[in-house]
Amino acid sequence: MKKTDSLFIFLLLLLPAISLAQEKDLCLSCHQGLTRGIVKDWEASKHFQNGVDCSICHGDQHNSASNAHLAIMPNVETCEGCHTDQAGQFKEGKHALAWIAMNAMPKTASQPEEIMDGLKGCGGCHRIGLDGGKCDACHTRHKFSREEARNPLACATCHMGFDHPQYEMWSTSKHGVIFQMEKNFQMEPSGTDRVPRCQTCHMIEGTHRVMTAWGFMGLRLPEEDKKWEEWRLTILKGLGVLDPQGNPTSRMDVVKNGKVARLSSEEWKAERERIVKVCKGCHSNSYVKENFDRADAILKQADSLMAEAITVVEGLYQDKILKKQADYPMFPDLLKFYDVPTSIELKLYVMFLEHRMRTFQGAFHINPDYMHWYGWAEMKRDLWEINEEAKKMRESKK
Repeated sequence: MKKTDSLFIFLLLLLPAISLAQEKDLCLSCHQGLTRGIVKDWEASKHFQNGVDCSICHGDQHNSASNAHLAIMPNVETCEGCHTDQAGQFKEGKHALAWIAMNAMPKTASQPEEIMDGLKGCGGCHRIGLDGGKCDACHTRHKFSREEARNPLACATCHMGFDHPQYEMWSTSKHGVIFQMEKNFQMEPSGTDRVPRCQTCHMIEGTHRVMTAWGFMGLRLPEEDKKWEEWRLTILKGLGVLDPQGNPTSRMDVVKNGKVARLSSEEWKAERERIVKVCKGCHSNSYVKENFDRADAILKQADSLMAEAITVVEGLYQDKILKKQADYPMFPDLLKFYDVPTSIELKLYVMFLEHRMRTFQGAFHINPDYMHWYGWAEMKRDLWEINEEAKKMRESKK
């Protein structure tokens, strides 16, 4: 082979690298001035080290300030090209369904655009399920750090506050306190810490399939304990998932599609066994069983209070002391949240979405104070106030 032929082949092989370098230089020439933080994060990432350039995630159509709208915003499908296993696991978990669940809720689906699509309220967290899934909800742009996503603080933005303060429960539990006292922020692979962090239990052995036995609502059907099932049915009627006769409504499809409850004992047991196995890595079989049994019992007691409160308000509708709303069943609608016509229903919604959640979630996160003072004690006070208000409304009606 002639020297000229060898040189020609070498240049042909070099062209893609030259083109890639030119493309990178084109992106950097603008973004180092416009969005220096993005460039800095990318240069510190594994993507940068492995030659993952802008076009691989954002496409090659955006090449000037005038066509910035042509840049593709990646989702789980984009990441799946390289991270096949993790993307597949993510699609099977609850995070991938977050946007479905949000749009399914009658109250959140009708919120102002700024809150939902503007991602300034509920949509800001539930975007993890938007467009099939957003990996950057945990692996933040443009560093996409695995170590960052392993830190419990990565969970704190979404899993806190009014209706699901799981991070706050964990961080002030004995598990969370030990974790912080040891300043164990050089993240080891999940499951190798002295105490569990969020990812240890909910992303077992690094799986991206996030799922729990009870689910967000803490509900399952069928229930072997008939008294408990009776309370559960009352709650499901209050949620509008069942009609006053106990028949499924259109919201049942939402529950199924969003997996916000467990609708078979097999499904529930499978998820419970996954997390029980984790606990047994540190604790004895009897200790683990005892603590799960007690937490289940707490949920049962919370359901008894919740069902009683729903029945009190339902009775006001049945007796026409409260005017029936056009879009209500006979039961009050808990999923109307804070847009309800009476103060007694507002109290009922807070009892369900704030205090019942804290009662059973505090029990499972081993946080005595959250379970009792922020949960159970508040539920007892809610029930007393609902009964007192109902009594006054009946007396006033007479």
